[in-house]
Amino acid sequence: MIGTWSRAGAFVVAAGVARVAYGVLRRRDDPRWRRENHAGRSVDLYAGPATALGTAVAVASTANRGSPRPEGGGGPAAFAVLAAGACGAYDDLKGDHRRGLRAHLGALREGEVTSGTVKLVGIGAAGLVAGALLKERPVDKVLAAVVIAGTAHFVNLVDVAPGRAGLTVLGLAAPGLLRGPIAAAPMGAAFAVLADDLGERTMLGDTGAHALGAAVGSAIAAGNGRFGLAVHAAGLIAAAAFGDRISTLAGSPM
Repeated sequence: MIGTWSRAGAFVVAAGVARVAYGVLRRRDDPRWRRENHAGRSVDLYAGPATALGTAVAVASTANRGSPRPEGGGGPAAFAVLAAGACGAYDDLKGDHRRGLRAHLGALREGEVTSGTVKLVGIGAAGLVAGALLKERPVDKVLAAVVIAGTAHFVNLVDVAPGRAGLTVLGLAAPGLLRGPIAAAPMGAAFAVLADDLGERTMLGDTGAHALGAAVGSAIAAGNGRFGLAVHAAGLIAAAAFGDRISTLAGSPM
């Protein structure tokens, strides 16, 4: 019963904080946080920082709830969420929207540090720190880092249409509810802005997609052993390789 209430509490806290933050941010109407979506409509990006904040607050509130290690992973997960959200915000505000991972790495070889490279390094480093705190054995730490950073990238990769990333988060995180409350936080935050996202009034942007993805990845990392981590890591690496190839061909931003 306590576990059920902690999951419900994380969902409610994330949804409430994200919804309030979104309402406050919308009143600012800063042109830097507006974009044209796939249909050419002007939408705001405030769902991104709102969901990042809601997720981080709710995930942090799960820290030290109960004795099992997955239940105590709220601190590392909150760090991963905030770091991934910050890297995403940098790209939302400063990004050059170059296409594909290869383009960013190619620019790096020529001495140019793009926003995509900042995200790659920043989210990767955050994944390593969170993975190191969540797991005890070196191999598990590395696998957890791949899962956290890889899931953050994956959610951003599918964010190509209204509601796509939010629905992906709900689908990916739902199984994690069986292992702990961390997964409930990104679900609550995504749910809070889903109607506005589907209604093409807002979008998650890189800020929200990376933050929510990092939270889901943290939940997966906290709730799985080595075999589960390896399976998830392999799937995410394959998805990243395939997605980069598609994005390069189709011209969708990284």
